[in-house]
Amino acid sequence: MNINPARKLKTPTPLAPRLGAHWPALLSLLLGLTGWQLAVRFTDLPAFILPSPADVGMRFSRALLDGSLLRHTGVTLSEVLLGLLMGTATATVLGYLLAKSRLFERIVAPYLVASQAVPVVAIAPLLVIWFGPGIFSKILICALIVFFPVLVNTVVGVRAVPSVLHDLMRSLRASRWQVLRHLEIPAALPVFLGGLRIGAALSVIGAVVGEFVGADRGLGFLINVGRGQYDTALVFVAIFALILLALTLYGIVAWLESYLLKWQAWRNQ
Repeated sequence: MNINPARKLKTPTPLAPRLGAHWPALLSLLLGLTGWQLAVRFTDLPAFILPSPADVGMRFSRALLDGSLLRHTGVTLSEVLLGLLMGTATATVLGYLLAKSRLFERIVAPYLVASQAVPVVAIAPLLVIWFGPGIFSKILICALIVFFPVLVNTVVGVRAVPSVLHDLMRSLRASRWQVLRHLEIPAALPVFLGGLRIGAALSVIGAVVGEFVGADRGLGFLINVGRGQYDTALVFVAIFALILLALTLYGIVAWLESYLLKWQAWRNQ
């Protein structure tokens, strides 16, 4: 049997983008726009109740050209990013401490659960009163929303490390820092990034809640302006901008996950 040495076997690349991988999302978007246009046409609702996609598109162009959309989106994005950073950092450190100490968990857990029983909408006015209507109160609200899912996933990820691996590291006389760097962080990373995905998407909600309570800029403020002026197309524009922000942040975390967890794909090949 003749074997052509020039012919190479192609190894599967599950992380590589594939042609046509995004067609279901595009088809879903097209069907949604079609259904929206049909609803406007056959219900005969006024534009201040349900604007058509064309009306929203024209309002989007106006807001983009006069700079208001980019200005308010930039404010909300800065609040989201800073809140995501603060909430993730705090949740990661506290989650690691909880995972390593059962006593500390028994002391702190009731307060954490109680904090999640109160809706953020109820806490937001207090934060605005205490810290003012500036950007810091919005960052805190974002951090509160991000905090819990990242915390839980950090605890679960650290505790999921097999005990035999800890025994192996002790037998190798590894230091505390070496155990953290070479064992606990890589082992907990998949679960941690899953929580970060959720937190990245939810962080946008925190910014909008804070801007609803008290703000003079941001996409939440833009929604309030559109609602007060019965400019429903502007409300739709701001909502779509928020959706785009959430999808972008979620996609960045998903890309980061695929980049940092390449070793899992190589191991499964």
